Amino acid sequence: MRVIGLTGGIACGKSTVSHQLSEEYGAMILDADVIAYQLAEPGNMLWSAFIGRYGKERVSRCDGTLNRSAVAEIVFQNPEEKRWMDATAHPMIRQRLLDELDHCKAQGKQVVVLDVPLLFEVGWETLPTEVWVVYVKAEIQLRRLMERNGISEEMARARIAAQMSLDEKKKRADVVIDNSGSREETMMQVREAFTHLHSES
Repeated sequence: MRVIGLTGGIACGKSTVSHQLSEEYGAMILDADVIAYQLAEPGNMLWSAFIGRYGKERVSRCDGTLNRSAVAEIVFQNPEEKRWMDATAHPMIRQRLLDELDHCKAQGKQVVVLDVPLLFEVGWETLPTEVWVVYVKAEIQLRRLMERNGISEEMARARIAAQMSLDEKKKRADVVIDNSGSREETMMQVREAFTHLHSES
């Protein structure tokens, strides 16, 4: 089983690449963000951790679901709270990923994609057999993040700064997909990289 670690910066287009790998090549996608959302649903482990630390009034909505914007505002403006969140959430997410990988192996899956935005930051780069980094130019990343999340430039820069620089991730990658251009250009790079991957297997 080949395991592709797909990473990059926030708002760089990882979902575009993972969707293509799934649709064109049947890759199984294990998305760390999706797992984090599941763990933060009411009653689940991460939800309980946030409520326990910040209180329902501060970080939950009227229906009991987590107010993710409120959590983000807290943790991205306070390094101590960011460290707490990482130390709490990452072990939960890692274990769920490992369980899912075991399940994929038992099912005989040929290719699995670990979509993990913080793959290098949390030291999980040893989980996949090959690491792909989705890259965009800094000004494009900033603009896309502001437009996608509807946030200020200050908040966008804070979220970008909370991650390892894209230039450093590029240095550590086995494959770099430059998503600064058109969708068609990105898709062509994915096809070339995937073909190269299997030509070596």
